[in-house]
Amino acid sequence: MPSSPSQLSADHFVADLEETPIRAVDAVDESEKPRSSWTDAWESMRSRPLFWISGVLILLIIAVAIFPGVFNHVSATSANLNNSNGSPRAGHIMGFTYQGQDVYARLIVGARASLTVGILATLICTVIGIIIGALAGYYGGWLDAVVSRIGDIFFSIPTVLGAIVIMTTIPNRTPLTVAVILAIFAWPQVARQMRGAVISAAATDYVMASTALGVSRFRILIRHVVPNAINPVIVIATVSLGTFIVAESTLSFLGIGLPGTTISWGNDISSAQTYLRTAPLPLLWPAVALSITVLSFLMMGDVVRDALDPKARARR
Repeated sequence: MPSSPSQLSADHFVADLEETPIRAVDAVDESEKPRSSWTDAWESMRSRPLFWISGVLILLIIAVAIFPGVFNHVSATSANLNNSNGSPRAGHIMGFTYQGQDVYARLIVGARASLTVGILATLICTVIGIIIGALAGYYGGWLDAVVSRIGDIFFSIPTVLGAIVIMTTIPNRTPLTVAVILAIFAWPQVARQMRGAVISAAATDYVMASTALGVSRFRILIRHVVPNAINPVIVIATVSLGTFIVAESTLSFLGIGLPGTTISWGNDISSAQTYLRTAPLPLLWPAVALSITVLSFLMMGDVVRDALDPKARARR
């Protein structure tokens, strides 16, 4: 008995299905994978000339501070009064100080002390601010209230003014001493930014899901909240490094920062101010180096802020 049309169609469909090879699901295209915020930030930063300019300057300054012997072969402490406030000449391209010391040599050696204070102060301030701000923002309650009031007290005291008061009582001052004093008065800014970022991150869905799964609050804070709230702190740390370098130079200029025997840009500016009218070069060069260093970190902070802040990227 002949088959019906519907049965013939079904037989053809089965035959075609048997002849068609079963293909595996195509792999997900790498370009379609979700991009992390750090990848987007890097793409944003490297497309800006300001990032490369400031980055090269910062790397150069760090190299000078770590390897001064590569950039200078003249003693920074050797003095010859016959060269007092002398003009630039072959082998001494920036002239001499009042005591007959080579300005260029002191400029190269002085970068280490100034940069060391800036880096140490930034690290100490950032670590303290992250810990206090994260705990206050995540746990809230009385801890948040106490931290906020303590932060308000320190906010009312200018960093340099507070450092001046404390530094006058310390006889033996080192780069670590200056860094610690500056960090003591500067941590509330980092803590406040961290607190706000933690409060925002703690209200996200993945944190609530982790809480529902029974993960401890402290583990959630360390593994999920802090890594997703660190971006504003990175921006502040980048800018603060330049600010701390200026603060160290200010304290040294006033004679209450690093001791006079330590070669730093602030001490050299302080020593050269008396002879500004007759010999401006010994003051000019460390002032220019200080300005370029601070400007480099400020420019880098501006680029990092735009890269890590989605609203800033959208505006740009």
